[in-house]
Amino acid sequence: MPFACTVAGSDSGGGAGIQADLKTFAALGVWGCSAVTAVTAQNTKGVAGSWTLSPAAVRAQMDAVIDDFPIAAWKTGMLANAAIIGAVAETLPRDAPLVLDPVMVSTSGHALLEEGAVADLVEVLVPRAAVVTPNLREAEILSGITPLADTRAMVAAAEAIAALGAQSVVVKGGHLEGKAVDVFVQDGEPLYLVGERLPFDVHGSGCSFAAAIVAFLARGLDTGAAVREAKEFIGAALAGAAVSGSGVRMAHPGAWQERRPSGPPCGAKRQV
Repeated sequence: MPFACTVAGSDSGGGAGIQADLKTFAALGVWGCSAVTAVTAQNTKGVAGSWTLSPAAVRAQMDAVIDDFPIAAWKTGMLANAAIIGAVAETLPRDAPLVLDPVMVSTSGHALLEEGAVADLVEVLVPRAAVVTPNLREAEILSGITPLADTRAMVAAAEAIAALGAQSVVVKGGHLEGKAVDVFVQDGEPLYLVGERLPFDVHGSGCSFAAAIVAFLARGLDTGAAVREAKEFIGAALAGAAVSGSGVRMAHPGAWQERRPSGPPCGAKRQV
């Protein structure tokens, strides 16, 4: 069994963060290790509180994982502040691919990254990333291009983020009107990942998508194939979403195996 590690915040509701990452790894046959950066009190209604761990605590968790497990791929999610970003960059091995999910703000609007830490993220982690997976707002912040109102602007933003040193970028377009299209740029070549447009929002979709890329990389796929498979995976996880007590849907990694025999829910195209 391949091994992967996620460095991110804990979601007490289980729909996002570390919990979503580990569920995704397990669904895809990958042993998941983790380093918790922050503990949040949250559910699908919002974030009630957040407590950040020390950089030393994050580094110690990563060191413990590295000491005992052959980690084939890494993911970072909520990193909270510049000090943790620095600790992660110093501890992260250079011989395994990194998927960087630049978590900045929760869906409910709660800040998950200190404003001044964006520059540190760009300087020390983006150049280490095999894939960066921003949503539209995160892509605007990282690229400086706004607004991202169509796929042409998304391609420009992905290219700008790649120019910061990332090997590839997926700008997620789930909040655009019309088709559910993500833009994947690698080596200057855009690929449009087209998914089913669902009539509801789903909590934890970004975490699960990035974690799926990590899992497929750990299983030996190249980056392009890992991204395409992850798009198919998240399509199933969204369509088969679980529902919280308040009625909010949450990405359900287990739906992958339930839906896979019926065929892929998305496709990849060179143009839309």
